Amino acid sequence: MIIIITALVIGIALGLLMPSGIPANMTPYIAIAILAGLDSVFGGFAATINNNFKMKVFLTGFFGNALLAMALTFIGKLLDVDIYLAAIIVFGTRLFQNFAVIRRFLLNRHTNDFVQKKS
Repeated sequence: MIIIITALVIGIALGLLMPSGIPANMTPYIAIAILAGLDSVFGGFAATINNNFKMKVFLTGFFGNALLAMALTFIGKLLDVDIYLAAIIVFGTRLFQNFAVIRRFLLNRHTNDFVQKKS
């Protein structure tokens, strides 16, 4: 846990100290990479809840999804076709599905704790 907190503090400090500015032509790539990363993080939480989290699967999914989504965006830009919309739809759908799993888990845990305290 201390490693996570330390990494978070270092990341925030670097983010505040470094000049922030994303060139306009890079924003679609950054946006789709962030969406792919969020999809992997939520998927990792959902996998942890289901007791089948594997670090190799998480890391390969995190970087693989981001690279594939950015490649789709790049190819789409070359062809002048918005192919990245497919990645947005897929990642958005999976984000909401994983969030639903997490939400149900938290609600069930909270409800079970409430029932046990009431008894």
